[in-house]
Amino acid sequence: MPCARPTNKQTSPHPLPPSMTPAAMDHDLLLLLASLAAVIVAAVWHLRGHGSGARKPKLPLPPGPRGWPVLGNLPQLGDKPHHTMAALARLHGLLFRLRFGSAEVVVAASAKVAGSFLRAHDANFSDRPPNSGAEHVAYNYQDLVFAPYGARWRALRKLCAQHLFSARALDALRTVRQDEARLMVTRLLSSSDSPAGLAVGQEANVCATNALALAAVGRRVFGDGVGEGAREFKDMVVELMQLAGVFNIGDFVPALRWLDPQGVVAKMKRLHRRYDRMMDGFISERGDRADGDGNDLLSVMLGMMRQSPPAGGEEDGIKFNETDIKALLLNLFTAGTDTTSSTVEWALAELIRHPDVLKKLQHELDDVVGNGRLVTESDLPQLTFLAAVIKETFRLHPSTPLSLPRVAAEDCEVDGYRIPKDTTLLVNVWAIARDPASWGDDVLEFRPTRFLPGGSHESVDVKGGDYELIPFGAGRRICAGLSWGLRMVTLTTATLVHAFDWTLVDGMTPEKLDMEEAYGLTLQRAVPLMVQPVPRLLPSAYTM
Repeated sequence: MPCARPTNKQTSPHPLPPSMTPAAMDHDLLLLLASLAAVIVAAVWHLRGHGSGARKPKLPLPPGPRGWPVLGNLPQLGDKPHHTMAALARLHGLLFRLRFGSAEVVVAASAKVAGSFLRAHDANFSDRPPNSGAEHVAYNYQDLVFAPYGARWRALRKLCAQHLFSARALDALRTVRQDEARLMVTRLLSSSDSPAGLAVGQEANVCATNALALAAVGRRVFGDGVGEGAREFKDMVVELMQLAGVFNIGDFVPALRWLDPQGVVAKMKRLHRRYDRMMDGFISERGDRADGDGNDLLSVMLGMMRQSPPAGGEEDGIKFNETDIKALLLNLFTAGTDTTSSTVEWALAELIRHPDVLKKLQHELDDVVGNGRLVTESDLPQLTFLAAVIKETFRLHPSTPLSLPRVAAEDCEVDGYRIPKDTTLLVNVWAIARDPASWGDDVLEFRPTRFLPGGSHESVDVKGGDYELIPFGAGRRICAGLSWGLRMVTLTTATLVHAFDWTLVDGMTPEKLDMEEAYGLTLQRAVPLMVQPVPRLLPSAYTM
């Protein structure tokens, strides 16, 4: 219907064609827009696969249990999340999904699924999700463990590899580790007559800490052995590992972060101040003596800090500051000490519970080393049963039961499921190492012979290539100190087993020995192993 025009307006001297009148133009514009929209819809329809008549369905998310409002599945984890997640895998599958507050989380609970993430999608999961521990303890992500993947992270890792963890550096520091093992034996001898026994894990911790301290800062941390300072330091490390193992509600529910409902952040800040004073002490006592010519890591880093960045690759141009030094030292003293001593303590507990295995290992040590000296690292390649015992200990008691979390940089597909960007990945290392599908019906038994030549798992190692046994992790975020830790655990365990027989105290029998776990970032014993050492070598072996 034509629009009525006001009579007080003049008629245009050039009347518009009917097709260009305002009414007609509105109509034509609508037709044009409608046609364009139809073309766009058709194009999108075609691109999504509808044009061929076969719509490509959107991949499903992994299955998982229903969670609580706001908190998601956090209240369901319990005090041993690795146990809870193993049970959930039996209900929902070996790749399942959880919700921690507003964060989407997927859990890998089999070697196959872990390999799918850590091999095929390793690059996509190279970063860590934000967390309060990295912010408040690890110098706001300036350390090696939680630093974003990139040039700075590579520079820190390269530095550690060159001066601590390469084959050349490890061999150069061999006498350091052996001397600390010998000093541990001397301390144990002096306590062998005590009817109350001793906490062997504490002794192993002093050994591991002093060896690493000599390599990292050029001096022992505990000059007096197991004194008050040693106990305080171990308590600090254990507290940090326990706090780091807590799923902090404030990390997953931003609206509750300011409340710190579990008190985790407040404890982290207090603990950080104690560590920071310790790290400041290492640096300040060095003063102006560090010129970059020292052999320990602190000397090297202080020297680099005072020099211009060298020319070279991107990571070679990184200049470190004092906070970088403290953050890296913090990593070394936390990740490289308690993980070692707790594994040694678990190994000795299992051997005491299995006296036939203990005697077999002592027989091998006597054959290779004899009874006139202590074990050295040059003996280790010949001790095949010892290597099997260490692997079996890592299998049943991995130092880190749940992997440190990683986060997806982009959407990806894993085993037929859609894994959205920003999803957090957890690998249940503990459950994978107890999976009957990989390990057989005797999966819960301490049986080192499975790793011997001719055994069911003779070719499996712990260095990240066999996903059924990954106590140090796998992929590009694998533990940087793997080689050091493996040598230290092996040498310390060999020394304790070779130099002493072991008796339990307070009428405890091997059959009743408490093997309960205390969960944290590392897997501690709930009850420390209290034992009495009994020398078994020639007297001359203890004086060399």
